[in-house]
Amino acid sequence: MDNKQIPHSVFGLIGQRLDYSFSKAYFTEKFEKLGLEDHEYRNFEIATEADLLRFRESVTYNPITKTTNGKNEIIRGLNVTIPYKESMLKICDQLTPEAQAIGAVNTVVIEDNKWIGHNTDVYGFAKSLEPFLPITQNALILGTGGASKAISYTLDALKVPHLFVSRNPQGEYSIPYEKIDGDVLKIISLIINSTPVGTFPDVEDKPNLPYDHLNKNHILYDLVYNPSNTMFMKMGKVKGARVTNGYQMLVHQAEKSWELWND
Repeated sequence: MDNKQIPHSVFGLIGQRLDYSFSKAYFTEKFEKLGLEDHEYRNFEIATEADLLRFRESVTYNPITKTTNGKNEIIRGLNVTIPYKESMLKICDQLTPEAQAIGAVNTVVIEDNKWIGHNTDVYGFAKSLEPFLPITQNALILGTGGASKAISYTLDALKVPHLFVSRNPQGEYSIPYEKIDGDVLKIISLIINSTPVGTFPDVEDKPNLPYDHLNKNHILYDLVYNPSNTMFMKMGKVKGARVTNGYQMLVHQAEKSWELWND
């Protein structure tokens, strides 16, 4: 096969509200630095789960497509974000044991039309949490979406007891925001916001917590990275808490995705 016949390699992000996504800018810059002119990263804005299924079918039946400039291209890998990390479980042909256990997929490797679902959020979160270890007390995970499951899986591995916090709690390990008070925060070291609350453009929003009871013994970890200093983080910083956003987690999980796509 000569070079003209080698398909252009396409990677991308599946989700909603992707205008300000980290992944496209990160991988576009990465491809430029590596001189990979035949690689491209795109945002695939998917409106509904039905559209997600149609997208999968279109890629399956037309794995190599011809663009308007006559170039052949093939989708080799995907990242997945809100709200499709759990939906992707039904879309993939195969799941890694980690993705199966977590119940969420954020990275898809496509090989010979087979979609293999991975979860690199676990790796990314664990690596980004290293500067704050050891966690000496309990943790709270705000939200119950796909990212929260990877965080719970990681905290289990670190043997950090934790509860989910939700507006509609379900199960014995989930509590409502109203239950969090000064007494609860006395036995908490780490609070992770896994919800999109506070994301640009709604930068004044923050999770409903009793911030006055925070102190220097707390760590506030916000998975939101745009803005880089969220209102959740600002409120914690005022009380002396250590704070961080989700940028390093994204970098680590992105590099893990790249490793999987090139394995």
